[in-house]
Amino acid sequence: MKRICSSAGETLLSLNTDPNGLSSPAQFSEYTVVFIPEGEGIYHADFGTFPFKGPVLLFSTPLQTIYIEQILPCDLTILQFHGDFYCIEYHKAQVACNGLLFNNIYIEPAVKLDERETLSFRNLLDELTTEFDASGCDEIVMRGYLQLLLAKSSSIKLKSAANKQMPQEKDEQMEKFRELLDQHYLTLHKPADYAELLAMSPNNFTKRCTRYFKKSPSAMIQERLVLEAKKQLHLTRRSIKEIAFSLQFSDEFYFSRFFKKFTKVSPQTFRQKTGISIVADLPQ
Repeated sequence: MKRICSSAGETLLSLNTDPNGLSSPAQFSEYTVVFIPEGEGIYHADFGTFPFKGPVLLFSTPLQTIYIEQILPCDLTILQFHGDFYCIEYHKAQVACNGLLFNNIYIEPAVKLDERETLSFRNLLDELTTEFDASGCDEIVMRGYLQLLLAKSSSIKLKSAANKQMPQEKDEQMEKFRELLDQHYLTLHKPADYAELLAMSPNNFTKRCTRYFKKSPSAMIQERLVLEAKKQLHLTRRSIKEIAFSLQFSDEFYFSRFFKKFTKVSPQTFRQKTGISIVADLPQ
């Protein structure tokens, strides 16, 4: 593994080519990008299971529980970066990857690549490797390569979504559920609540949701609430108590138990591991 560390010894940027690097469930404090030029398997990210076939890029946000179940041997390159090294929210004007590659519970955390794109990413990672190996590697150059990789990934993801002309695969009811969940995640926490709003039976709703989003309604409701909690922990300096109140928890201890049940870490530990973004100190 090649990596750049902070003065405190925390990983800021790393590159790992171990083919078994994600063979068992793990949580990382960093954003993760996995380049798989060939191979086949199932990508597990929290409650979601996503079959893939290379060439593909896979993504995860800090402290998601992720692992790869290989069906055919995969050639993996794992790139990880900490928010202190590259803040995706601060750089959203240059690279619109927050909510597209990361921090989106609705879309598959993958970008499928064609032959030309695969070669381009392979060359980018080779350049990054060369810079790692250089004596006194330049962090500005490293950030430049990382930003280019994320920008290319975002561009491909957007083009792929725009070019999909398969209306028969679009489930209007599930798209409506997406809208309802974003509107009511603070107050409606049961799948039956959304099934009622959609005029669907709970059983049919669960089946269609799981087929469409590859997650159960319960998992999505929890993920949406936790996603908002993660945003506030990382992007603001609000206290844990203030965040709990904004998310309509009765007290911070109940919020902490809920958050830890889902993420396996407390809100305070999440904030310590991911850091507070520089965005938190910008004028609103």
